[in-house]
Order: sequence, then structure tokens, then C-alpha cells
Amino acid sequence: MPDSITVASETLEIVVPGDLTIDRTQHLDFYWYMLLNRELEERLVNLYRQGRVVGGVYRSLGQEAESVGTAYALRDGDFLTPLIRNLGSILVMGVRPVDILKQYMAKGTGPSGGKDLNLHFGDLEHGFIGPVSMLGDMISVIAGVALAARIRNEDRVCMAYIGDGGFSTGAAHEGWNLVCAQQLPVILVAEDNCYAYSTPTPMQMGNRDMVDRAPGYGCAGEQVDGNDVLQSYAAARRAVDRARGGDGPTLIEVKTYRRKGHAEHDDQRYVPEGEIELWEARDPIDRYRRYLLSAGILTTEQGEMIEAKVRARLDEAVAEAEAAPMPDPESTLEGVWATPRWPHPHPNFHDFSLEIGH
Repeated sequence: MPDSITVASETLEIVVPGDLTIDRTQHLDFYWYMLLNRELEERLVNLYRQGRVVGGVYRSLGQEAESVGTAYALRDGDFLTPLIRNLGSILVMGVRPVDILKQYMAKGTGPSGGKDLNLHFGDLEHGFIGPVSMLGDMISVIAGVALAARIRNEDRVCMAYIGDGGFSTGAAHEGWNLVCAQQLPVILVAEDNCYAYSTPTPMQMGNRDMVDRAPGYGCAGEQVDGNDVLQSYAAARRAVDRARGGDGPTLIEVKTYRRKGHAEHDDQRYVPEGEIELWEARDPIDRYRRYLLSAGILTTEQGEMIEAKVRARLDEAVAEAEAAPMPDPESTLEGVWATPRWPHPHPNFHDFSLEIGH
């Protein structure tokens, strides 16, 4: 366990957990992915305002540390299921920024071929299953993945993300109850970012902290400062070690803040005056940069070089995504209708694709 757990409302600095050993390369990885997460979303916002993004943009401004830190604790062969604000997690899993840009721009060569938008796509090769809008349902999905891995004797740990609002839904309870009843190797990252869309957290749940639910479910629980990437990583690594060692699931509550509205169309008029500015002072990237500089892990010049590389990488990705073709209308039904795997369909099976000439 760490020497101290410091919630973001009480500190402006990074608190290094006492059990954490991390090398310089890992430190720079954290910095790179958080910067990439933020800068990529900035590009998406600009493209959205220019009318080149189809649908909405859901930003994670202020939440980058918990997505990056928790996903970084997984290894090849593990799986996670993100939510729309966990862009950093799938970057850590190896998804290319250009593919995310194509997805948001509904390009034909994007992950979903233009059939869906934002983070509503999965990539089994990179170990993640795409989220759905019915918040909470993906906990049951990841429970199924973990159970299947157990049946197959596969060494996999799984991770799911849920917001404070989503964790108040029945589907979330059912899924997490199954995980805990079966003692599956799953970590649930429960994000208290202070709002469920526009509803303040205390108005939609009775207990003060989501981690208080852990004893009732019969799982391990831990609460950390979600604006501190090292605390987020350390908690996730402990949970992954427990899960991989056969000690069951863990509920990790990360205390953080969503500094932008639910989506770009949300003007945040429900936010009290001064609240956003208060959390800007606890910005996860600024805090981590100060830590790296003070610890001698990074120089100012090296930091500027990393930032320039991130921007250059994204310049290339945006150019490639903009040049990509839109979907061919002839591909409209591709990937929509499932092909029966059995050689002789059931007598009651009706192939609707025949009626539409596909």
C-alpha cells in the first residue's frame, strides 16, 4: 500500500506511492501518453468546430492521468473496455492516433468503416472492446471475457471503466456482482469526476465514496487521486497483481474532475463559479511535469522536445485522416448482417439479407 493516499482536493503535487519502483522510460511514457491524449482531443475539437468531425466530441480534459496510469498496468494479452472519456487508455494499448481521427471523421478506412463514431469501436488485436452508450453494460461484457479466459485456462486480467453516474445503473450492479461472485480477475476503475452529465455526484448516490461499496460486493477496494498518474498506476498495478495471483477483483475509485461539459455542445451552466479554475490548478499534466523537472527526470529542453514530437506526430495523423476516403455507399451493409456459422440453418431461420438483395 502507498505511504499516503492524497485526494486531488487536498494537494497540488504528485505523491509518489511508497511501493512504487519505476524507471525513467516509464516516467516518460506516462508523460508522452498524457500529452498525446490531450493534444489529440484538442485536434478533434478544432476539427469538430470546422465541421469535419461527424457527431460529438467527448473530452477528458483533466482526466488523462487516470486513464493512462490504469491502462499502463496491463500487459499483452489483457483486455479492457473503455468509456468515451478514456481515450488515453486505448492509446496506451497501442491504437494509432490516425485511426482514432478516422473514426471521429467517419472515414471509410476507419476502425468501424464509418458506421459508428468517437470511441465506439473495438480492437481485439490491441486488447480492448468498444464501449456502448448503455453505461454499465460493458462490465457484464468484460465479466464474460474474464470468465471465458478462466474456462480456457488463459492468463488474462481485464479492466473496465465506469463513471459515478454509470455506476448507479442496474446493469453496472449486475455486472460487478457477477464479477465478485465468481471472483473473476477484473479491475473496475470507478471515476468520480464530480458530475453525471449535469448532476453533481452527491445528488445521485447516497454513499460519500464509491469505494465504500467494495465491502458489500466482497471485493478489494482502493481510492486514489485520479489526477496523479503515479497513484493511478500504482493502484492498478496492485489490483492487476492480485487478480493475476487469483485473489479476485478490485474496485478502484479515482477522484478526478471533468473540466469540460459532457460533450462539446454542453455549456456547463450548472457548474458553480470558480470550480473549474480550482481544478485547473490540479491539472494532471502540469503536476506531473513539475514532478519530472524537480526530480531531475526531465529537463525543460527535453520536455519541449517531447511536446514538439507529439505535435508533429499529430500533424501527420490529421493530414492522413483528412486525405482518407469517406465510406463507399456499396459498403453500407458490410459487417451489419452476421453470417450463420452452422452449415444447415435452423428451419425457422429467415435470411433477411436475401430480401434486400445482399
